[in-house]
Amino acid sequence: MATPKVVPRADGEGGIGTAALRWGESHFDALKVLTAKVTGIEHITIACSDETTLLTTGTAKVTFRMPYAFVLTAVRASVNTAPTGSVLTVDINEGGSTILSTKLTIDENEKTSTTAATAAVISDADLADDAEITIDIDGVGSTAAGKGLKVTLIGTQA
Repeated sequence: MATPKVVPRADGEGGIGTAALRWGESHFDALKVLTAKVTGIEHITIACSDETTLLTTGTAKVTFRMPYAFVLTAVRASVNTAPTGSVLTVDINEGGSTILSTKLTIDENEKTSTTAATAAVISDADLADDAEITIDIDGVGSTAAGKGLKVTLIGTQA
């Protein structure tokens, strides 16, 4: 049952009924909206390719700017088609310098970096507000390249 005189869910509920209680119109000269900082773990996922084209190596395959200062706790990569013959290798750069001392990899015949034999190591966890981030693809698989690469930055707002 709804709380009386607040918002009934059906006619007659709570002794008031929806036919008799309606939300009214409002007009505002100004409306102030406060911004809120997210305080928990969050992620930013970046599509680094389309879903069907074979990946190719290269620098700055994707470039974007950080929407706010961010402290990285983890990085991940995934593909929808696994590389074969060798690992897929990704580097993440802030302002042209790598933020990884051990690059992000997806092992041969795998679709995620979470199962990689060698985990990525973050050497620069503090990403500045409005920093230019680029993602390089350093290796794509030697027999068949992967497809559908996404990179995820995991952390908290600074």
